[in-house]
Order: sequence, then C-alpha cells, then structure tokens
Amino acid sequence: MANQDAKCSPETVILAFLGGAIGGMIAGVLLAPKSGEETRRELKSQARRTEEEIIEKAKEARAALDEVIERGKHYVEETRADVEAAVKAGREAFKERMDKGCN
Repeated sequence: MANQDAKCSPETVILAFLGGAIGGMIAGVLLAPKSGEETRRELKSQARRTEEEIIEKAKEARAALDEVIERGKHYVEETRADVEAAVKAGREAFKERMDKGCN
C-alpha cells in the first residue's frame, strides 16, 4: 500500500472518467429494455449532443491556446528587449573598460 499517497494527473482522471462513461453507455445500450429502432434513435441523438459538446470544448480549448500563445509572444518580446538592453550595457561597459585600460 505504498501508493496510497500517489496523486493522479488530470489527464488520468479525465481518461478514467471517459472510459467509465463509455462503458456505462455500452452497458446501458445492451441492457436497455427498448426496441432496436428506439435505441438507435437515442444513440443518434446522444451522438449529436456529444458531437456538439466536443466541438464547443474544442472551441474553448482553441481560445485558451490562442491566449497562451499571445502571452508567450508578449513574454518573449519583453525578454528579448531586456536581453538586448543587457547586451548593450555589457558592450558599453566593456568598451569603457578597454578605453580606460588602454590609455
């Protein structure tokens, strides 16, 4: 029982949830006391709802990804400016030092 303190990653939890949901759906279809036509109709309806949910989640994920990319670009620009300023200051300091040492 050494793994009692182990944490599950969010990806693991999501995959476990999806696996359980799919397994439940399959069990429900197989054990349902409905006619084949009625079951097929419900499956199509559920598939459409699931497709719409997936598309919506994909749009949300894309928006979040776009935001992260923009923040990353902004960070890179800021960092680049800081590095360029530091390099410029270093060159100037080196040039001053060389001028003082050579005179």
